[in-house]
Amino acid sequence: MTTVLRDRDFFNRPAESVARDLLGMTLLFRGAGGVIVETEAYHRHDPASHSYRGRTPRNGAMFGPAGRAYVYRSYGMHWCLNVVCEPASAVLIRALAPTEKLDAMRERRGGLPDRLLCAGPGRLTEALGVTGAEDGTEMIGFPFEIRTSPARPDMAIGPRIGITKAAEELLRFGVRNSPYLSKPFRS
Repeated sequence: MTTVLRDRDFFNRPAESVARDLLGMTLLFRGAGGVIVETEAYHRHDPASHSYRGRTPRNGAMFGPAGRAYVYRSYGMHWCLNVVCEPASAVLIRALAPTEKLDAMRERRGGLPDRLLCAGPGRLTEALGVTGAEDGTEMIGFPFEIRTSPARPDMAIGPRIGITKAAEELLRFGVRNSPYLSKPFRS
């Protein structure tokens, strides 16, 4: 039985734990979304984390309460959605298996195959319609909704993608063999 996640304390834990536990849950934004199939963890003392060098106007949400969205622009082109965890830590939502409001997501993504609608952080935010306006927004209430899952998916673990610092850290988590991953995990 699925329930709507309303407990902010779920997020007030180490990013690695939250990243693992989010797999298999459903993430919706204004009713559009799907099952979380890929995440990455970033903690305060991680040189790849935006919080590593301290608070700035860009990363301010990371220093706020757990359970809020941290949304930033990547390479000046794509929005990326993270959920804030224990102080100055966050989980990047990398990919979803789309299940809700598929027509709206297809329209936003220009008719890409469903497998590619939310396969990667930039595609995911575009498909859902998430922008920088959501930075700092609660993720346990409208416009977001997170639904728990009674089943734990088979998990793959590997190094994070698209970073140069601490790239070898095994802080990327995914649903093993999901066709919706941004990039397959190495065996």
